[in-house]
Amino acid sequence: MEAQNIADFPRPVHHRIPNFKGSYEACQNIRELEAYSGMQEVKVDPDKPLEGVRLIVLQGRKTLLVPTPRLRTGLFNKIVPPPGATKEILRKCATSQGVKNYSIPIGLDSRVLVDLIVVGSVAVSEKGWRIGKGEGYADMEYAMMVSMGAVREETPVVTIVHDCQVVDIPEELLGEHDLTVDYILTPTRVIVTGCTRPKPQGIIWSMISDEMMKRIPILKNLHFREKKAGKDITLQKEHLAHLKTSHR
Repeated sequence: MEAQNIADFPRPVHHRIPNFKGSYEACQNIRELEAYSGMQEVKVDPDKPLEGVRLIVLQGRKTLLVPTPRLRTGLFNKIVPPPGATKEILRKCATSQGVKNYSIPIGLDSRVLVDLIVVGSVAVSEKGWRIGKGEGYADMEYAMMVSMGAVREETPVVTIVHDCQVVDIPEELLGEHDLTVDYILTPTRVIVTGCTRPKPQGIIWSMISDEMMKRIPILKNLHFREKKAGKDITLQKEHLAHLKTSHR
């Protein structure tokens, strides 16, 4: 994307969800989705190429939920434009700075039911298999939403990418924690993936390290809740130690 000058600000696009020329045009295609028109609560990632969708959601007077960066301070921010917000103010609300300035936090106890999820991607296949930055935040956000009852199995997941980001992805690269997508929007196409691979069913605690627990405070809250609910909350370190002992 850099070599062919498809990339757009912020550059270079390495180690991030890449923004690209034509991202606003790709975002407009969300209006074509039957899945979008009746939706009221829409979760959109904070990535730059999704700014156009955040604006469309705000202009449509729908509820916009944006995950907190790296989940450091919680799960969601609800974007609340000031009363009588002009088009220019709504544009600001859709930016990363606007998300900070015009939002209120949404906790685990909030009764949120997300109708539509929009995630960024580094690459995606027409089958709906997705690759992000490799840090797993989009997958974890979805798993957390499952745990708090904020999504259903049929909740549509959309990603927005440049046409060159639609590539073949070997299925062996996917794990049970990986989030798949139902729709892919590009500047020139609307792809219905028809993906039947199951989405994450909740947090897989055996994949969560002590370091992740420290880095993402909200995980501790979920861990405590699921422990009280009698679920298996064995963390990675204990899980690997158990496997090692069993193997011996």
